[in-house]
Amino acid sequence: MNEPAPTSNRRHFLKTAAATVATFNIVPRHVLGGPGFVAPSEKVNVALIGGGGQGHSNLKNLFQLEDVQVIAVADPAEAYDHSKSYAYYKEMGGRMPTKAMIEKNYAEKTPNFRCAAYEDFRVMLEKEKDIDAVLCATPDHTHAFISVHSMRAGKHVYCEKPLTHNIWEARQVSKVAKETGVATQMGSQGHSSVGTRETIEYIQGGAIGTVKEVHVWVPATRYNFDLKGYPTDKPAAPAGLNWDLWLGPRDKHHYHPAYHPFSWRDFWCFGSSGLGDFGTHDMNSAVRALELWSPTLVEGYGIGFSNEEIAPYGSLVHFHFPANEKREAIKLTWYSGGAKPAQHEALGAFTLPRRGALYIGDKGVIQHDGSGGAPRLFPAERRVEYGKAEPRLKRSNGHHRDWIDACKGGAPASCPFDYGAQLTETVLLGVLSQRLGKPIKWDVENMKATGLAEADAFIKEDVRSGWEIV
Repeated sequence: MNEPAPTSNRRHFLKTAAATVATFNIVPRHVLGGPGFVAPSEKVNVALIGGGGQGHSNLKNLFQLEDVQVIAVADPAEAYDHSKSYAYYKEMGGRMPTKAMIEKNYAEKTPNFRCAAYEDFRVMLEKEKDIDAVLCATPDHTHAFISVHSMRAGKHVYCEKPLTHNIWEARQVSKVAKETGVATQMGSQGHSSVGTRETIEYIQGGAIGTVKEVHVWVPATRYNFDLKGYPTDKPAAPAGLNWDLWLGPRDKHHYHPAYHPFSWRDFWCFGSSGLGDFGTHDMNSAVRALELWSPTLVEGYGIGFSNEEIAPYGSLVHFHFPANEKREAIKLTWYSGGAKPAQHEALGAFTLPRRGALYIGDKGVIQHDGSGGAPRLFPAERRVEYGKAEPRLKRSNGHHRDWIDACKGGAPASCPFDYGAQLTETVLLGVLSQRLGKPIKWDVENMKATGLAEADAFIKEDVRSGWEIV
């Protein structure tokens, strides 16, 4: 049975006066201030879409916020053991274990608290009128549909990275966010770190002079190590899993544990390789610091076996950004699967970490660990000469905190969909190049890979009837 959370503390009554009679009208809270309205003094009612490991990670962040209440969860799977596919996630996934997790969290303060659980998020949004905001932590191929559907329903939206599965979707999601005016945030958590801001301050402050090269690397590789394409055996879907709903906009894929619940990332139709998984995390500081929008040329190479169905074990991708009025041309190189850039002489005996970024300037270099790590300035004499960067950028109160504040009428969150869509588009251009095995000459205005007609099918992918976002 789906039971909504208690609403005794919420504003449902608007008092009006008549000449001789006082009348009370019952009015839904969202009507009082327009779509998405949440008074600063009230709790934000959040619904979680996607009860897997990353959904749980987000929940734990929301649980720390006193003015947030998670009142509903939607997931096509009733329950599953996440650890069997990826040991990092040690908890049971699916809507029912997630419902239990949420109720346990709020039980001490609200003994009778109940979290509603739904198979289909669309039904949840239709029935649970007190939902103010949704957090989407589903596989990549459903991000755009869920985000657009939720924004058009007047809900504030937090969506995990990458924001979308293809470039056309990224532009549409950004457009709808602007049209609806709801508060948005992409789940690139390092975007809100102090390290990201310090890196930007160092680079824009001239700590290493003119930057011409950036290198970004992660150790991420394939999860289905032995497969060379879609699995061919056809096991029955587990009880409690609505496989057709999980597929969403995709078709012609039978259930297989190689896809659900975790390692769907290996397959082009659902995920976007290690670059799609980590690019918006680890390229973020460079993109922000150097304003790396719209590369004119992207050269992507897969490392190890891949084909039209399954992603490679790693990749090497060169992004070429033209000069603009603020900086010279820059080449950003991405590595995944274990490769790293060459050791720069300015680093001395310092050993590059397993995951990180390196910025090469004409006065020195900056290195930081992945996803928003603190900057390290080399060589040592440059640290002495330059000193500490001046803190010019506003510090974040936390990635989820900033989004909730935006939901309540505060400043936009640190990684809203307009920025998240641009960052996602850049990353997906690298994915497109390595997927096709060809360089992409990007025509940003027309959203075209110049002279490469076969790219069109991946820039805007076909979807099943009923799953369109326009």
